[in-house]
Formats: sequence, C-alpha cells, structure tokens
Amino acid sequence: MFPLGTLLLPHMPLSLRIFEERYVVMLSRVLQDDVSEFGVVLIERGQEVGGGEHRFDVGTVARIVQLEAGEGFIALVAEGERRIRVDSWLDDDPHPRADVTELDELVWDDDLLLDLVAAEDLVRATLEKLGDDTRWPADVDLTDEPVARAWQLAGIAPLGQIDQLELLRSTTMAELLAGIVTKTEAVVFP
Repeated sequence: MFPLGTLLLPHMPLSLRIFEERYVVMLSRVLQDDVSEFGVVLIERGQEVGGGEHRFDVGTVARIVQLEAGEGFIALVAEGERRIRVDSWLDDDPHPRADVTELDELVWDDDLLLDLVAAEDLVRATLEKLGDDTRWPADVDLTDEPVARAWQLAGIAPLGQIDQLELLRSTTMAELLAGIVTKTEAVVFP
C-alpha cells in the first residue's frame, strides 16, 4: 500500500518518485509479481514521508506501466485500475500493508449517455473557464470506453481531493456522473 497526499482514480495516471527505503522495498516486492500492482489511498492526516499518517479506507489499485531509475530515486508511472476498500491495516513490513476488498466495478448503461455528455461538457467548459489555474487542459484526450471516460472526467474535473474521494466511493455509474456534475457546478457557482 502507498498512502499519498494525492488521490488516484481508476483510469488515471500517477507519477511517483520513490526514494524512501521502505517504498524501494515495496517496489522490489511488487516487481516480482506477474502484474506489478500496489494499492494507493489518500492520506487523511499526516505527511507522505516518514510514516505515522492517518489514511482513508477507500483507494485504487495502481498498475505500473513505466519504470526508470534516477540518481537517488526511482521514477514510475502507474495507472489506476480497480477500486479497493481497506478492511484492516497490517503492521508495516517495512512499508504499509493492508487487507483489502475489491469494490464492485461500476456498470455502464447506454441510457446514461446523455448524462456522460453533459458531465463532460460541464467539466471541459469549467477547465476552459479556469484556464491556467487547472492541472488538465480543457482539450485533454479521453478514452472512448464510457466507464473509463467517466472516471477520467472525475479525474480531470477541477475538484479537491475530498470531493474526488466522494466520487471514488460512488456505488453506481449514475451516482458518479451526477456527483461529477454537482461538484463541478459548485466550482463554477459556489
């Protein structure tokens, strides 16, 4: 498990520079598996470096897609995959570990297509309005697959970490899309 000050959503990229010894050990263990994955959760209180932080109980499995060694650090790029819930935290060994349960995938229904289009139009218009004050440009490319596209919209929407965490907890695709719209409207019309 990798507690971070940044939330990872499914189908979104995550860039990390790993330098702490405990995470170098974690990475060496992860790379021994056929599929190189680890869990990512948002830190509720505390700091990323040094341990002792308090963590939220919902996160995302990250799959390593790129790895590069630098001087004194390892750079990696991962992509969010499946959502997880932490059932219990285990003792660090030396990195954080947890027993987790995978959350159900959100199911696409073609009746939601207009909701997806409306959410995307709002997110892109909001990014355009905010301009350089956002992490993502308004014309960022998204996948054509509707479930992944909805998660990517949640990831590029100009929202805070807690708002995105609430989206990560969505139990249906309709709830996710409605949440994206409601939370994005709050940015535009606070």
